[in-house]
Amino acid sequence: MTVSGIDRLRSQLSKLEDMFPGYLTEIVEGSIVMNPVRPFHGRSIARLWEGLERQLPPGWALVTDVAFPFDDDNEFCPDIAVIPAAAEAENRSAYEPDLIEFVAEVVSPSSIRRDYEVKPRWYASRGIANYLIFDPLQGHVVTLWNPGPDGYHGRDTLPYGTDVTVDSPLGKLTIPTVRLPVDPKVTGRP
Repeated sequence: MTVSGIDRLRSQLSKLEDMFPGYLTEIVEGSIVMNPVRPFHGRSIARLWEGLERQLPPGWALVTDVAFPFDDDNEFCPDIAVIPAAAEAENRSAYEPDLIEFVAEVVSPSSIRRDYEVKPRWYASRGIANYLIFDPLQGHVVTLWNPGPDGYHGRDTLPYGTDVTVDSPLGKLTIPTVRLPVDPKVTGRP
């Protein structure tokens, strides 16, 4: 796809988002994907943002739902990404994925495969040191680290309810999960 082709596609995505409020639009494996945004999704992102923002060292900033084109067939809009503050200050709608230092996704019913299978390969291939998958459908967080060209080599799954501490290039980041919403259908949860 040429640069003008990418610009045209972004323009189309922008129109789709305007036509379908309440949906997040991404390009995944060459397909335009629209996900309905649910209250638990937004609340999770807000609480994660709140917990992470105060811990970032100077020179770093959080962004949400802005485009990171990985190639012609994959343009992701992470729920939370940490990028240099100077880049964030440019206030663009798209950034180079190599700027991402840390990334987190919040699972929704329609994003399970993408968040657990597709995105980890791409995030690891770009050397993003830490990828966290917050899953209100299961009531747990999956931490992925040690990226390589074939994916992440480290993985832990921790239930919501405790603090998750991540050793990252940004320093130790501690993320409380006790206030993250959990789908009421999860067995044994309130």
